Amino acid sequence: MSELTLTVMRLGFLAVLWLFVIVAVQVIRSDLFGTKVNQRTAARRPATPAAAPAGGGHQAPPPQAAPGPGRRRGAPSQLVVVQGSLAGTTVALQGQTITLGRAHDSTIVLDDDYASSRHARIYPDQTGQWTVEDLGSTNGTYLDRQRLTAPTPLQPGMPIRIGRTVIELRK
Repeated sequence: MSELTLTVMRLGFLAVLWLFVIVAVQVIRSDLFGTKVNQRTAARRPATPAAAPAGGGHQAPPPQAAPGPGRRRGAPSQLVVVQGSLAGTTVALQGQTITLGRAHDSTIVLDDDYASSRHARIYPDQTGQWTVEDLGSTNGTYLDRQRLTAPTPLQPGMPIRIGRTVIELRK
């Protein structure tokens, strides 16, 4: 083999090696910090006080909250994790958006290999009806064994499955 061919092969191998290292670093970075959220989803997802960005980023105002103290009789008042590593966890529904996922700033942080960083959200619509929406997760969000493809109104007692975690809306 000529010296030129050997040098070109070495440089090619070095380029492939660096490409592998860069891709590996990007995969680790996206796993640690989550993936970028597209602008459409970011504009629709209101910030909860605990999850507000420190940089004071521009966000849309939260949707109308469910009625306060004079809330409808029989309206759901809590979200309960019924299966999974967080079984027994209860979150009071006070008209705020509840985010579900592995991200540390989620309202319910799921320790589940099948959950995405920003997996789903549950929010009250303008009528006070609670709605669940999948946020483009890889493995999907299931409502009573049906995969969600659009925001869907929730009824109390309907199981929401995210990986091995099952969550229910309760009165």
